[in-house]
Amino acid sequence: MQATTQLIHSIPVDPLTGAISVPIYQTSTFVQDAPGVNKGYDYARSGNPTRATLESLVAQLEGGSTGVAFASGLAAIDAVIKLLQSGDEIIAVDDIYGGAFRLFEQVYRKFGITVNYVDTTNLETVFNALTPKTKLIWIETPTNPTLKITDIQGIAKIAKAHGCLLCVDNTFASPALQKPLSLGADLVIHSGTKYLGGHSDLIAGVVVAADPELGQKIKFLQNASGAILGPFDSWLLIRGIETLHLRIRQHCASAQAIAAFLEHHPAVDKVFYPGLATHPGHSIAAKQAKGFGGIVSFTLKNDTQAAATAFVTSTGLFKLAESLGGIKSLVSHPATMTHKSIPEEKRKSAGVSDSLIRLSAGLEDTEDLLDDLRQALDGLVKFNNSAVPAIAETEKAY
Repeated sequence: MQATTQLIHSIPVDPLTGAISVPIYQTSTFVQDAPGVNKGYDYARSGNPTRATLESLVAQLEGGSTGVAFASGLAAIDAVIKLLQSGDEIIAVDDIYGGAFRLFEQVYRKFGITVNYVDTTNLETVFNALTPKTKLIWIETPTNPTLKITDIQGIAKIAKAHGCLLCVDNTFASPALQKPLSLGADLVIHSGTKYLGGHSDLIAGVVVAADPELGQKIKFLQNASGAILGPFDSWLLIRGIETLHLRIRQHCASAQAIAAFLEHHPAVDKVFYPGLATHPGHSIAAKQAKGFGGIVSFTLKNDTQAAATAFVTSTGLFKLAESLGGIKSLVSHPATMTHKSIPEEKRKSAGVSDSLIRLSAGLEDTEDLLDDLRQALDGLVKFNNSAVPAIAETEKAY
């Protein structure tokens, strides 16, 4: 049975009513027959039938034993870090999501958990960064926003040999394209807000564990800390997942066409998309994933924040907004948006320059998206030409 068919028919029909849509159990508590005697649920923080269906569904999608749903992607990341203790160290990808960096540096560092940021595309670099205190390796692949590709299987072998956990942020690829647990990862996390939800109408996070015992530790932290996903958002996430595979096909097709177009535009300097044969991680991405994703990043030849701002404020179909993975195309400027919490020097050394722009290809017609980018880039050429005299006059004044 194909993955799409299996996914659709793994979502249960309600046994009580025959409802084909999972019911929303909008309740805070459950009546018990006697103290401690219930129908599987006692209090909604500890468990809810709608959320339980979602958690089972995502675990099945990722090929894991246990799925745990949280109120946001950062809450999911937070739960994984709580597996550690003071004195432990993390090796993390250098091109890391700004929210994860902020959590690591401004919250957990003061509790004695330190993070070493390295280029995880180089296995030797990761190996050399290991210390006896390393308890977790944290990777994104593709990374946000420069779309670096890490060999999951290679990192997994290093992690297992050293006795530490490997957690993969699979948000950009989604389980429709990539299944890190099958490649040796211990944990997978998602911002369910993105491709899993797919409609820009919810905030959610998910952790999936390969090992049942590890999964129960995450479940304990979910209940103990209380950052649960509510029943309505759980239902929305289930509904989004129902069309995941279909949406991902179109996201990937448009992104591939966009990357090819950008490669040849005179205003563009570098294009970051693993689907391009020129991408340094292309062969690894082709080996470990079924597709290359719906995100394309690029830098401008005019490598300034002003040029990037001119571009991101001149697109029509690509809406300037945080987030990605929705049905409507989005554009963002990571240096001043998603990655602004990262110090400038560290941000630039990881490849997030002032002119880097990130595109999330939606479900609009591909040709319409190309036309929108074309007009914005053509306008940028005029912007660059008009900016030269102004700069010259300023220099003359000094």
